[in-house]
Amino acid sequence: MRPSGFRSTVAWLALGQILNWAALFYAFSSFVLPMQRELHWDKASMMGALTLGLALWGACTYVVGAAIDRGHGRWVMSGGSLLAALGFVAWACVTQPWMLYAVWIALGAAMAMTLYDPAFLILTKRFPSHYRQGITALTLVGGFASTLCFPAVNALIAWLGWRAALLVIAAVLGLVVLPLHLWALRGAATATPVATAGDADDASLRHALRTPAFWLLSLSFTLFAFGTAALWAHVMPIFAAKGFDEVQATAVLVWIGPAQVLGRLVFAGGGSRVSLRALGIVVLLAMPLALVILALAQRPATLLLFALVFGLANGLVTIVRGSLVPEFFGRRHVGRIGGAMNGVGLLARAAAPLLTAWVLLAVGGYVHVLWLLAALGLGGALAFAVARKPAARAAPAGADRTDRRAAT
Repeated sequence: MRPSGFRSTVAWLALGQILNWAALFYAFSSFVLPMQRELHWDKASMMGALTLGLALWGACTYVVGAAIDRGHGRWVMSGGSLLAALGFVAWACVTQPWMLYAVWIALGAAMAMTLYDPAFLILTKRFPSHYRQGITALTLVGGFASTLCFPAVNALIAWLGWRAALLVIAAVLGLVVLPLHLWALRGAATATPVATAGDADDASLRHALRTPAFWLLSLSFTLFAFGTAALWAHVMPIFAAKGFDEVQATAVLVWIGPAQVLGRLVFAGGGSRVSLRALGIVVLLAMPLALVILALAQRPATLLLFALVFGLANGLVTIVRGSLVPEFFGRRHVGRIGGAMNGVGLLARAAAPLLTAWVLLAVGGYVHVLWLLAALGLGGALAFAVARKPAARAAPAGADRTDRRAAT
C-alpha cells in the first residue's frame, strides 16, 4: 500500500522536472546559433559559459545532498526554481561574454538544486519503502522534457526572438515551477523512521569513499555524463554538419523523449525481474552504440534509430543511478554519498562542451568526435561491469561530522 501523499508528491515533482530539464539543460543548444548570429561570439566562448554552469552544478551537489539529509528539501528545490527564473531574466540581457558566464554561475547552482537528484533524495527520505517506484514514475514523466523543449523553444525563438524567449522561460520557472515545489513539498521532510535489520550497516561517506564500488560507479557515470553532455551541447551543430537544418534536426530529436519514456515504461512493467547490475550494463553499452550510429548516419531513418537507442539509454540510466546509492550503501547518508558521487560525474559533464569544442578544432570533424565519445562510453560500461556491492559495515559514531570532513 502506498503511503499518504506519495502519488501527489511524485506527480507535482514530475511536472516540475519536465519544465526544469527543458529550461536548464536542453534549451541551451537551441540558443547557440541565434546568439552567434546577433552577438558574433565564437562557439568555444559560448560553450565555456555552459561548462562553468555545469561545473557549479557538480560543485554544489554535496551541499545540496547534505541540506536534504537535514530535512531542507522543500527550500532547496523552491530556492533553485527562483534562482533559475532570475538567471533566465539576466540571460535575456547579456551583451558581453562575461555576462553570460555570470548567468551560468547562477544557473549551475539552480541545476544542482532542482534537476532529478534532489527530487530522488527527497523521495528516498520521505518514502523509504517506495522510493524506487517514485524514482521510476518521476523519470517516466520527466522523460518528455526533451520532446517539449526543442519544438517549444525553437518556436518561441522564431516568434519572439531569443531574448524574449528567455523571458518567457523565466516566467514559467518563477510563476509555475516555484509555487509547484512549495506546494508539493509541504509537510514532513522525512518519514517516521522504521528500524530494519540493515540500518546499522548503512555506510557513511567516509566508508563509501574507501570502497572500489564508489569509484568504479563514479567513473562509469562520469564517462556516460561526459558523452551525453557533449552531445546535447553540440547536437544542433552536429546535424548542421550532416546537412540537416534546424527543422529537420528537431524532427529527429523530438523522438528522444518518447524513447526515454518507452524504456521507463518497459522497466515499470517488468523492471523488478531484472537486476540493477544487468540493466546498468545494457544501458551503458547502449550509449556508445547510439553515438556510433549517429557518426555513421546519413539518412533520416538511421538518425531515428540513433534517437531511439540514445533515448532508451538516457532514460534508463537515470533509474539505475537513482537506485544505486541506497542499494549499495544504504539510505541513512544517501544525500551525502549521492552528492559526492554525482559531483564527480557532473564536474566531468561540465568540461564536456568546451573540451569537445577543442577536440573538434583538433580533429576537424564531428564524426571523429563521436567515435571518441563512443570509446569513452564503452570504458564506462566496463567500469560498471566490474563494480561489486561492498560488504556491509556499521557507520561509526559521529559519521555526519566525519562525512563533512571527508568531502572537503
